[in-house]
Amino acid sequence: MRFAAHYVFTGRGEPLKHGIVTTAGDGTIVSVEAGNGNLRETQSLQFFNGIIIPGLVNAHCHLELSHMKGTVPEGTGLPEFLTRVRTTRQFEEKEILAAAKKADAFMYDEGIVVCADICNTDHSFAIKKSSRIRYISLIEEFGIDPARAEKRMAEAEELTVAAGKAGIKYFFVPHSAYSMSMPLLHLLREAGANNEVTSIHFMESESEILFLRHKTGPLAESFMKSGLFPAVPDLPGDHLTAIKEGITPSGNLILVHNTFADRETVKEVNKRGSTYWALCPRSNRYIENSLPPVEMLRSENCKIVVGTDSLSSNHSLSILEEMKVLQEAFPSIPLSEIITWATYNGAMACGEAGLYGTIEPGKKPGLLLIEDLDLQKMKLTRESRVRRVGQRAYNQGQGYEYI
Repeated sequence: MRFAAHYVFTGRGEPLKHGIVTTAGDGTIVSVEAGNGNLRETQSLQFFNGIIIPGLVNAHCHLELSHMKGTVPEGTGLPEFLTRVRTTRQFEEKEILAAAKKADAFMYDEGIVVCADICNTDHSFAIKKSSRIRYISLIEEFGIDPARAEKRMAEAEELTVAAGKAGIKYFFVPHSAYSMSMPLLHLLREAGANNEVTSIHFMESESEILFLRHKTGPLAESFMKSGLFPAVPDLPGDHLTAIKEGITPSGNLILVHNTFADRETVKEVNKRGSTYWALCPRSNRYIENSLPPVEMLRSENCKIVVGTDSLSSNHSLSILEEMKVLQEAFPSIPLSEIITWATYNGAMACGEAGLYGTIEPGKKPGLLLIEDLDLQKMKLTRESRVRRVGQRAYNQGQGYEYI
């Protein structure tokens, strides 16, 4: 099949005006080329009004928290948000599974083809096994009591048994610098020594900086109220210590949120290499009413990716809506760059760029059409929407069939 649009964004470089994409019957890209300006729909060519892009990548999600949509009010700040999630996440299993299944279907309809997903339970495993989305499951550990580090690690290892039975691709990851004792970080670093992908919630609030340095502030109060603050804490003194001493140097590292990242820290972390900076702007506004320093990250040549976080801190799991917020808040950033963040960079971060992320021969990224955008200014609008192009059905174990 041959598909064309006003522009084709391949995921890398400048868009192709009146681009034409040719696919094989299974969706594999055969060729991509610029058109001659005289395109019209024929029997062998379908022309679409809008832009064609590769399938989107959600670089950070918590599918298993989908049942918590609307349960935590906006603007509480991170410490209160964490407390509410800890105390209200327990629902009946059937409600958890139904919400996760609905969220998975929504993400698929929104054009998401790859998702890096945090797991604290096995609730999402069966859904992922049958999903049309390619998931990378990140089994997340947390615990600030050094005396319980080995117990926490054993619990995480138990979860991998269920992941293995479900055929789920998984890696051990830490939750955050502020929620990990140093002994637990060291155990996790050893367990994840050969990780292809690691993620960590990073510099999401100013309160965690205060907590790591002085063991005081709103986060300390939250842990104390919950009875989680140890008698003898052993925490990383800052975020850099957590990265340098607690994160495996193997594979890719996805730093999530970065809302309060500073230039000095960014420079030092980037020395690691294979590091990706995940932006979840709607979640950042939901929790802290702030946005990350995107222009600074760009000036430091950071490899930026886009995530949604969970429905406990967002209204939907839509990467397109995250892109709209980024464009509105940072209007000087070209749409082509934002698309690269949400496609190619995301696929690279997840270790899935072999098939996904770009429209180029040999790949099978899924083709999306973004409609109702301003083609003259090359900007998304509030009415912009995404839909899949040419896809008819999905056969489990065989992949996509295209019309």
